[in-house]
Amino acid sequence: MEIIKYQEKYKQDFIELNTAWVERFFVMEEEDREILSHVEEYLEKGGMIFFAVEDEKVLATCMVYPTDSDVWEICKLAATGQHTGKGAGSAVFKACMDYAVEHGAKKLTLISNHILKQALHIYEKFGFRRVELSRGDEYERADVQCEYIVSEMAG
Repeated sequence: MEIIKYQEKYKQDFIELNTAWVERFFVMEEEDREILSHVEEYLEKGGMIFFAVEDEKVLATCMVYPTDSDVWEICKLAATGQHTGKGAGSAVFKACMDYAVEHGAKKLTLISNHILKQALHIYEKFGFRRVELSRGDEYERADVQCEYIVSEMAG
């Protein structure tokens, strides 16, 4: 398995994996459609999408982008169902964290939902802590907010 930065040839995989992931647990919301239909705009603003690829097949993907000068959001973490357990989700999530820090992030944020146990486990494994939900109104399903203060990041 290889972790790679965004390539146009994997754009459709990003869209399809995230659509399938959302629809597996929830319903597509306007914010989902906005992000998935404007991928290049997020990249132009300094964001990045990572893919876990094996034999030219995308196993997982995750996006990170700046929301403020030193605050970045990690979003759109999705994995193909048959490949869960391979560490692909953790690998792309960590790549997003590293990318944001390398580009000046002092705090990383994300919003999620309490039923996404595997995703929440990944966030906590990498040091994210749950905080009071102060945002997330762009998603009806958002009921968990986590953040990571970069100074906590070890080596």
